[in-house]
Amino acid sequence: MHDIDESEVTPADALARKRRKGLYILPNLFTLAALFGGFYAIVMAMNGRFDQAAIGVFCAMVLDSLDGRVARMTNTQSAFGEQMDSLSDMVSFGAAPALIAYVWALTSLGRWGWIAAFVYCACAALRLARFNVNTAVVDKSFFQGLPSPAAAALVAGFIWLMTEAGVKGEDVRWYMFALTLYSGLTMVTNVPFYSFKDVSLKRSVPFVVIVLIALGIAAINIDPPTVIFGLFVVYGFSGYALYGWRKAKGLQASVISTSTDEPDEQGLHK
Repeated sequence: MHDIDESEVTPADALARKRRKGLYILPNLFTLAALFGGFYAIVMAMNGRFDQAAIGVFCAMVLDSLDGRVARMTNTQSAFGEQMDSLSDMVSFGAAPALIAYVWALTSLGRWGWIAAFVYCACAALRLARFNVNTAVVDKSFFQGLPSPAAAALVAGFIWLMTEAGVKGEDVRWYMFALTLYSGLTMVTNVPFYSFKDVSLKRSVPFVVIVLIALGIAAINIDPPTVIFGLFVVYGFSGYALYGWRKAKGLQASVISTSTDEPDEQGLHK
């Protein structure tokens, strides 16, 4: 192969090359913004602004859902971006919700409080590590266990709802304890949760779908804490309903889609 003569590189080629390099920055900017959302949530919780802390977690969720789509749209997926996304998720949907819940309510439970917060944080780490390892073998239409953003939404949504209602964390500390454990442990189960990854924004949809989306946005604007928390409560229990329905029908309840020949995959289909 011959070396490329720099004199043969036209300004248009140089611009295109520079643009390709620049596109890799774009998805990582969304990831950094999501990381900032989690960091902001922790800072707000330390300052006693729990409503703003919850909003920070939800903003991180929105930004986290965009970085992967932006990377695919611009064809700028990279191993670095995947690792960056996992680390950002650990902060925004693992450490941040656990710390916010602990400062808001669980601290009044003593050792039980920090144990519940730690269990949630540890389960988030295990959930993210398992997701990275099982990406190639899990059915793309489902998540294996409750996704960490949804678990964070359950914890942060409850705090946001109670804060808006004027309820102190001490008054609902055992509810917070139970919800924190439920959210954390559900992340590491094999219960299938619908991923919505097979929903294509490029497909044509009936007019009624657009109307329903508009009604949904309007409903959220009426009372954001109540509606958003309610939606994630439904989603947070939907996996168990789907798991029970599959079991009742005699269908495979696992979302692992490949064979069990490999040692690393044994036991995943139960």
